[in-house]
Amino acid sequence: MVAVVLVHGLYHRPEHFAVLAESLRTAGTEVFVPELHRGSLLADTAAVQAVIDALHEPPIVLGHSYGGSVITGLRGAGHLVYLAAFVPDAGESAAGLGGASAQLRDAIRPEPDGWTSLHPDRAAAILYGDCPEPLAAWAVDLLRAQAPGCGRGVPEHHGWKRTPSTYVVCARDRAIDPGLQRRMASRCTDAHEWRTGHSPFVGQPGLIRELLRNVSHPSSRTGHRVPGPAWPGRRR
Repeated sequence: MVAVVLVHGLYHRPEHFAVLAESLRTAGTEVFVPELHRGSLLADTAAVQAVIDALHEPPIVLGHSYGGSVITGLRGAGHLVYLAAFVPDAGESAAGLGGASAQLRDAIRPEPDGWTSLHPDRAAAILYGDCPEPLAAWAVDLLRAQAPGCGRGVPEHHGWKRTPSTYVVCARDRAIDPGLQRRMASRCTDAHEWRTGHSPFVGQPGLIRELLRNVSHPSSRTGHRVPGPAWPGRRR
């Protein structure tokens, strides 16, 4: 498999991808998980772009949630994977597309200097509600405070218009409305729908590992791979 770059969302850290990244590395895949939280969408995008620019061949880049806005602005990716993620078009931001669900907004609590964090008890149910309790608790403990404004950032480039892309709708998501996800998925080359919550890389990393293997080696796709419905407007 070609190199994989995993891009986390708001409030998250690279460590949330630890189990998935380790399983990919064990299988011989080179994996990069850059730290965001650089203060703006453009700064976050630049941090991931630096990783891509240092590679010898175009990688598969997966963006989760807000990470979709980040990977949209990249150049030089071989394939973009949007996992319950935002797919902005020209002039659009994650917040403008619909942003967080009402449940997630209610879980946000203010911190000094305009920063915000998530109420731990509510975050567990919203972000990791389909995970076993110990895994959900581990993931919640990793969450960090978030600087203001990133979700309102507008990408300067729209890679999904030229780069092959795959969208994964998480049908039991409580953080980003699945209906909104389906509308954004219509912008991508291919789409799938999983009966998972917002963060399958925590509870079901094997699903993502198999998806990335299929993206890297399309001829090896197996019969149990479930495509999403053919929504109107799907890019082919």
